[in-house]
Amino acid sequence: MTAAEPSNAGPERLHSADRQSNLAALVLSLTLAGDVVLYLLLPLHAASFGVSLPEAGALLAANRLVRIVGYGWVARYFQRHGPRRTCTLAAIAAAVSTLGYGMLAGFLALLAMRLLWGLAFAAMNIATQVLATAEPIAAARRSGRSRAIVSVGPMVGLLAGAAASEVIGPQSVFLLLGAIAFLALLFTPKLSRGTPVPLAHRPRFALPSRLDTWSFVQGLTLDGLFVIGLSVLAANAVPQGAALAAGAALALRYLTEMLLSPVGGAAAERWGPVRMLVACSLVCALGLMLVGSGALWVGALTVVVMRGMLQPLPAPVAALTHQGSARVGAIARVATWRDLGAGIGPLAAGALIPVLPAWALYGAAALLLGGVAGAVATGADARRRG
Repeated sequence: MTAAEPSNAGPERLHSADRQSNLAALVLSLTLAGDVVLYLLLPLHAASFGVSLPEAGALLAANRLVRIVGYGWVARYFQRHGPRRTCTLAAIAAAVSTLGYGMLAGFLALLAMRLLWGLAFAAMNIATQVLATAEPIAAARRSGRSRAIVSVGPMVGLLAGAAASEVIGPQSVFLLLGAIAFLALLFTPKLSRGTPVPLAHRPRFALPSRLDTWSFVQGLTLDGLFVIGLSVLAANAVPQGAALAAGAALALRYLTEMLLSPVGGAAAERWGPVRMLVACSLVCALGLMLVGSGALWVGALTVVVMRGMLQPLPAPVAALTHQGSARVGAIARVATWRDLGAGIGPLAAGALIPVLPAWALYGAAALLLGGVAGAVATGADARRRG
């Protein structure tokens, strides 16, 4: 196995790595609330934004589609220009797009804002993961803390945005969130100016690695199929409170990330990120099987909790076998494959939920997730023997 890069980092260097990671996470946290609140308000108030419900669905998917195409370009820009310039431009773009949700109406205008946000998120997402794994020592713990910081903004934004929309209207909420997003520019000047690693030369097209495949399946099952399916099953289980139940589940997702990502990172630091990623994936697969067997809320809680611990782990796993110039590209590819899976997941859910029984759909998803987790573990064992 190719181990993480040896590091002679002293306390000052580790402190600097912690600080840079926390700053990048804070920038993303301040700008992410607008996107998350749009997922909550746009489907409920599509007419207020001048779009139909199908157009609202397309707008919510657009930012993932542009990231699939743009992650490679964004990663190369980050490698050339470093965290400070990348995150400064991304924060400005994120704030402008959030203000756009509040000031513009109609599909084309909002589509432009969604595409702008997609590229901004790609840049900040890469920055948070690369800076969290910049030093091999305590990379998993740093990644967990970073994910917890990122989750604070969406968690608070969901609660405050939902309440404020009842008072000032859905679009006005985004004017407030856009102004808050500009506060991120107070922190971007403190990020490193220099390029973190040199550019890597790799084939333009390559088959996905085992971790890439796992990331795709994670997006397909946990970010796509599970979330959409939960809403449908909740509507059947609690017809009078389905919207409230789905909203609470969305907020619970970020609460568990905020509370449990540091736990997952600390556990990965002790037992290894690959081992924790495999273990959390297998328990998530168990939760999916429980959902399909009729134990809806027990299974959903299992998935949500374990997903919170799972969130910070892919970047440290990628960093184990990709050092120097290859690390940024590896992290970008993992994020790209996850977005691809998360984009296909809702489409698969809409097509399969009406025709397949829950036990078959969620059982297949559980087997798929467990299978790719086993492949990651097998690959790690083979590298260790090598």
